[in-house]
Amino acid sequence: MATSARPFWTYWAASTTSGVGTAVTTVALPLAAVTVLDAGPVETGLLAASSYLAWVVLGLPAGAIVHRLPLRATQVVADLVRAVAVLAVPLVWWLGELTLAHLVLAALAVNVAEVFFFTANTTFLPTVVPQHELTSRNSLVSGTQAATQLGGPSVAGLLVQAVGAVPALLVDAASYVVSALLLRRLPERREPALGDGEARPGMGAMIAEGWRFVVRHPVMAPATWWACAVNLVCGVQAGLFALYLVRDLDAPPAMVGVLLAADGAGSLLAAAATPWLVRRFGSARVLLFDGLVGFAGALLIPLGAGAAGWLCFAVGTMVFGASVVPGSVVTRTYRQVASPPALLSRVMATVRFVSWSMIPLGSLAAGVLAAQVGSRAVLLGSAFVLLLGPVIVGLSPVRRLRDLEDYEAPADLSVEPVGTRS
Repeated sequence: MATSARPFWTYWAASTTSGVGTAVTTVALPLAAVTVLDAGPVETGLLAASSYLAWVVLGLPAGAIVHRLPLRATQVVADLVRAVAVLAVPLVWWLGELTLAHLVLAALAVNVAEVFFFTANTTFLPTVVPQHELTSRNSLVSGTQAATQLGGPSVAGLLVQAVGAVPALLVDAASYVVSALLLRRLPERREPALGDGEARPGMGAMIAEGWRFVVRHPVMAPATWWACAVNLVCGVQAGLFALYLVRDLDAPPAMVGVLLAADGAGSLLAAAATPWLVRRFGSARVLLFDGLVGFAGALLIPLGAGAAGWLCFAVGTMVFGASVVPGSVVTRTYRQVASPPALLSRVMATVRFVSWSMIPLGSLAAGVLAAQVGSRAVLLGSAFVLLLGPVIVGLSPVRRLRDLEDYEAPADLSVEPVGTRS
C-alpha cells in the first residue's frame, strides 16, 4: 500500500480528464444521431444500449481476466482503445460516410474498453488509498465525476452548437490520451498472485467464485439488486433524454447540454454531502432511503411543457442524480472493504455485470415503448421502478444495520478463494 498521497492525485487527475471528455460524448453522440442522422426513438435506444452492452457480454469474465493482468497497464491500453474508437467517428463523418452503424460500433468499442478499465480502476484504488480513507476518496471521485457531468454537458452543448455534434467528439478522444499518459506515471499493481506450487484455477472457476460470493452475500446481494432497479431507470433515461428534449420540449443543442448538466449538479452536491450523511445516519440507512428520493426526482422529470417542462426536467434530474450518488458510494466502498483482496476484481466485475446489464435493457425497452406511447409516458412510468430499491433493501439484513460494515459475514462467506493463499 502506497503511503504517499501523490499516486491518488495522479489517479484522480487521470479519471477527471477522461471524465470531462466522456461527459461531452454523452451529449454529442446521441445528438449526432438525432440531428445529423435524424434518428428516432428505436435508433436512439439502440445507440444508448450499445454504450453499455459489453457489460452483458464481458462483465463476468472481465474480473477473472483483469485478475491476471497488470492493473495500470490495463487502464492505459483501455484508454488508448477508447481514444481510437471515438476518433474514428469524426474521420468517417469527414469522408461523408457516417451512418448509425458507425455510431453503434464506436459506442460498443468504447464500452468494451470501459469494462476492463472500470474493473482495473476500482481494483487499483484500494492499493493507493488506506482503508480508513476509502469512503472519503470514493466520495471525492464521485464528486469529481458529478462535476464533470455538470460542466461537461454544458460545454458539449456549446461545442455542438458551435462546431457540430460530430467534431465535438474530438474532445473525448484527446481526454483519453491525456488520461493514459497520466496513468503511466503510477506504480504498477497486480492482484495477489498464486503461492508456490499452486495451480492456476480455470477461468470458469474464477468467474463462478466471484458470482457466488456476491449473490450469496446478505448485504452485497440486495445492494446489487438495488443498483439493478436504479440502472434500469438510468437506461430508460439514457435512451430517451436527448430525443425527449429535442422533440418533445423543443430544446436547442445548447439548452440540451444545460438541462443534462442538472444531473451533475445534483450528483456533485450529493457527493459532497455523502461523508456527512454516512457519519450522521450510517451507510445502511443512506442506502435504505435513497430510492424514495430518486422516485420523487424521476417522477418530476417528464412533467410540464415549454419553459415549465425545462424547469421540471432540470429539477427532477438534479434530485434523481443526487439520489444515486450516496448509495453508489457506500456500496462501492463496502465492496472494497468487505471483499477478500484476491476476489476484489471479480466482485467488482460481477456487480457491474449484473447491475449495468439493466442499462441496455432499459434503453432498448424504452425505445420500443416510446415508439408506441411516446417518450413522456415511458419516462413517467419508469419512475415507479425505483420503488423496488427500498423494498429490496428493507427486506434484507441491511434494515437492522446502521452501517453496512456492521454486518458480520457468516463463516462460509469468508472462505479462502481458489488459487490463493493467506
